[in-house]
Amino acid sequence: MMPTPPTARAPAALPPGSCAYDKSTEPAAKPVKLPPTTGVELKQPYTVTLTTNRGEIAFDLNTAAAPCTTNSLRSLAQMKYFDDTPCHRLTTAGISVLQCGDPTGTGRGGPGYTFADENLDGASYPRGTVAMANGGPDTNGSQFFLVYANTQLPPSYTPFGTITKGLDVLEQVAKAGSDDSSGTGDGKPKLAVQITTAKVAPKP
Repeated sequence: MMPTPPTARAPAALPPGSCAYDKSTEPAAKPVKLPPTTGVELKQPYTVTLTTNRGEIAFDLNTAAAPCTTNSLRSLAQMKYFDDTPCHRLTTAGISVLQCGDPTGTGRGGPGYTFADENLDGASYPRGTVAMANGGPDTNGSQFFLVYANTQLPPSYTPFGTITKGLDVLEQVAKAGSDDSSGTGDGKPKLAVQITTAKVAPKP
């Protein structure tokens, strides 16, 4: 789901409420601080609202299942990392996903750190799933994908959210197809998607 994997690491056992974020060999696509590593929220669900040029997309974060993943995404959103960034990859053949979270729009950009996978035991990717893109085990960064139709993937991508609004937006983008030269249905969306803002709020 990401063409150039950063350096992988073996995840260490950490006490509850703690996360590890390792600096990667590649610089951050946008300057950001590392997310908090202690006192990490373990239960409180949150809602992420992506305001895009195609409409609003919202998803709930599954904090309990993926606390370090959701902690990272909340941190990046608070630092406006996702603001004014494209969703750079649309796949319409084999899998049905729109990939976002790289400010460079190349598929190679990240936040300058990596962290371990979570919530992979029995992981599946039905319509409405939000999951992390990666370049191999424990190489998560900032890129994530939105599943707009039931998709078969190996349980290798941390699922951490569920779309509650905007599936119609994703379906409209998917219907327009991807601008790929190989004809494989994997490239930049013809109907360009630009995230204007990404806001996170606690879910009541």
